Amino acid sequence: MNSLLLTLPTFTAKNVQKPSNNQLSGYSSAPNMKYARMFGCRASAACDDGENSSLSSSVLMPKQKTKESILINENGSTNTGIGIVEFLLGKSYFITGGTGFLGKAIIEKLLRASPEVGKIYVLIKAANNEAAPKRLKTEIIDSDLFDCLRLKHGKYYEDFMLRKLVYVCGNICESNLGMDPNSMDAIAPEIDVIINSAANTSFDERFDVAVTTNTKGPARLLNFAKKCKKLCIFIHISTAYVNRESKGRVPSPPPLFHPISLDVEAEMKLISHSNLHFHDNQRAHKMKQLGLDRARNYGWRNVYEYSKAMGETRIIQEKKEEIPIVIIRPSIVESSYRDPFPGWIQGNRVLDPFILSHGKGYLPVTSMHPQALTDVVPLDMVVNAIIVAMAKHGTAVRKPEDLNVYHVVSCGKNPLTMGELLNFSFEHFNSSPMISVKGGKIDITRVKFLSPKEDPSPYILEAYFKLNELTNATTSDDVLERRYQKVLDYNARLAQVYGPYFFEKGSNWFDKDDTQELLAAMSEEEKQSFGFDMEKLDWKDFFMNIHIPGLRKYVMKGRGTMAN
Repeated sequence: MNSLLLTLPTFTAKNVQKPSNNQLSGYSSAPNMKYARMFGCRASAACDDGENSSLSSSVLMPKQKTKESILINENGSTNTGIGIVEFLLGKSYFITGGTGFLGKAIIEKLLRASPEVGKIYVLIKAANNEAAPKRLKTEIIDSDLFDCLRLKHGKYYEDFMLRKLVYVCGNICESNLGMDPNSMDAIAPEIDVIINSAANTSFDERFDVAVTTNTKGPARLLNFAKKCKKLCIFIHISTAYVNRESKGRVPSPPPLFHPISLDVEAEMKLISHSNLHFHDNQRAHKMKQLGLDRARNYGWRNVYEYSKAMGETRIIQEKKEEIPIVIIRPSIVESSYRDPFPGWIQGNRVLDPFILSHGKGYLPVTSMHPQALTDVVPLDMVVNAIIVAMAKHGTAVRKPEDLNVYHVVSCGKNPLTMGELLNFSFEHFNSSPMISVKGGKIDITRVKFLSPKEDPSPYILEAYFKLNELTNATTSDDVLERRYQKVLDYNARLAQVYGPYFFEKGSNWFDKDDTQELLAAMSEEEKQSFGFDMEKLDWKDFFMNIHIPGLRKYVMKGRGTMAN
């Protein structure tokens, strides 16, 4: 394979050299270091822009408003839209979490919707100064998420990406974002928009680890924002589940539906004190338990929700009037619905362990309530909502008292139950079964819903030994027993982690209408390109024909799939 040897530019305090168009540009903590990377070509893949297979409409350009794109409101006034594409032109972005599921999708949409954006600075955690550009290359530029851009730009794809993307060595968990001071000073004057999508999403993380990322991280980023003199908007991506636990319908709350008086500093002092007193061999376990106890003490289900709520609190406490802030609260984010193509996903998300366990035959029963509601939002609709909110408030007249919070949720208008979800899973795997290592089809049954008092182990045992007949009938009994116990423990683990969400009929769901004002402000043309109205989503079609096939392609990498 042909390759191109590229030498990275160096950055010094006195003379920040601008990289040329064919260089991988970046900022590291060692400005005088030089190193090289090798780049190869990869085949492009077909993609769908969401409406049809034509690629031309996937790149949006500002143009004169047509009669069709202007809405007539009920009061007779015309709606020419927010001006989303116009806002994106020439802007430079600083993004955290850019190698993650949501952050990567934001980068892709920005580059595809407006190729004339400025630079996108991506904060990348790296073990050393050589690892950051490698991560940018392997985790973003080489990602199959960018296949539409790869197809559009052809042999110039990497040149285009290298002109737009700038890696920044750093870590949101460290003071000053782990950035070299000279790099920070060089970058800050260039930034128009900051998007914080970095998060530790583990439901059972250590208290100290979750707080370092989810609570302290946003405040560190806000301190950097104060250095960005032309900043027009600060986007913080939170979660709808910062709304404290309640049963049934959660109505539209005031902007912060959690105690603004929450003493974050006291929680941090508790962490420091506990770390000193926990013995080394107990620290990890006790820190996890402490996080769970503190979360539930204040009304949250787990340390993820609690640390994200404290992160919002820190943002408000640290907020300065001159920095406009928008908080986006999505619910459960799963694969893309149509944009840039259906079904793209990275890693197992919240619902996927249940779906894949079902397909593998390991989930014959569950203690989840069939009427428990699950609030799901497709990835691309979350990305669109972020960009729309960014454009709307990035150009708005700033009011110091404004706090703009948007919930990107679905259940209020388009509810989905766990019973429906697992029925869709059954129908998919029944028509397109997974394949065992021996090559036989894995036959599954509809998931049986048990009462919380019923023991699931006999059902799981029966299903497991049935599977063993398909895989390896000569396995010894002791090995079978260990494997069975592992499956049993895994199912118990799912129940423990996700029980507060799906194991009661009264599981909370969100009835928010705060995104309606965004949708109402958009022109019809903007809704075609940046729409996120989930009311018309067909969940059966989404899970059977988009999400589960996406899981099998992008997460399982085709394992357990029939040759045809």
